[in-house]
Amino acid sequence: KDLIEKSFGNLKERLSMRRMSVASEENFEGKLFIQFIALQMVSYIKKKMDENGLFSRYTIQSLLDELDTIEYYQQPGKAHHLSEITAKQCELYEFMGLNVPT
Repeated sequence: KDLIEKSFGNLKERLSMRRMSVASEENFEGKLFIQFIALQMVSYIKKKMDENGLFSRYTIQSLLDELDTIEYYQQPGKAHHLSEITAKQCELYEFMGLNVPT
């Protein structure tokens, strides 16, 4: 029960799923699907943070804010460009079990 309540809390608060005002059933289903994927991602991040003891240094929001500064640029027909990735960001990617973007 607690897990379900926390998941609904994440949907309502962290993922801003309070009202689903849409023009069609198709749009509603699309928004619901995106919210489902986002909930899975938040749950994964929370699990990895718990496993690696990151809650002593970060909140979920502060961790996402730290990674949010990475920018990816690509012009049509040209190679992509990735903004600088700090050592702290590389460490967070490793904690999450993800490859550091290149």
